[in-house]
Formats: sequence, C-alpha cells, structure tokens
Amino acid sequence: MSEYIIKGGKRVEGEVIISGSKNASLPIIAASILNQGKTTLYNVPNIHDTQMMFEILKKLGGTVSQKKNKVIIDTSEICQHEIPEDLMRQMRSSVIFVGALLGRYGKVTFSYPGDCDIWWIHRTSLR
Repeated sequence: MSEYIIKGGKRVEGEVIISGSKNASLPIIAASILNQGKTTLYNVPNIHDTQMMFEILKKLGGTVSQKKNKVIIDTSEICQHEIPEDLMRQMRSSVIFVGALLGRYGKVTFSYPGDCDIWWIHRTSLR
C-alpha cells in the first residue's frame, strides 16, 4: 500500500485530474431527453456504454457531437418513444432511458435490456 508522509510547516496544494464516471454519465445522458434542447457534458468517458447511449439517442432522433472533452447532445428533434431492440440488448443500463421517455411522452416501448436473464428465468420457470 502506498502512503503519503507530510511534514508540517508547508502548505499542501496541487491539481488532480478526475476521470469521467460511467455511472454518473449514463443517467445524465438519458436525462438529456427531458431537456428537449441542447445539453453540454464534459469529461464523459469514451467507452462502449456511453457510445451505445449516444446511438440510442440518435435512433430516437437526437444528435450527438463530440469534440475533445466535450459532448453536445440535442434532443429537440426527438419524436419517438420506442427504443430499438437491437440497441436495447447491447447493455443493461439502456433501461434508464425508460424514465426519461415516460417523462417526455407519457409512454415508452422497449424490449428486455442486454445481459438480462430475467426473461429466461421467467420463461423456463428455473428458480
């Protein structure tokens, strides 16, 4: 385990660069649907899950542009409430779009999210 030994008499200062958080970014990306306009996000990790979220937004009618450490999402043209099954099955967290679409349209159509074995257990009565 590493440790820091600080001897008194001097001020401790500096800068730390914090990496983006997937668990914070995904719900914020989904919530951009409720904004019905432009949302600018910084420090969004460039990983499979965030890219899938952007693809879902695009299929719904939104636009996503990425420039260095900045993502601009425009949801003003979203007019659909159905999440495409092929994208829904890419990851479990795609289900977080459901709340935002319900909030905007009062209805949503979606399939089981990716990596979800609940349907298998239910259909086969395996418990």
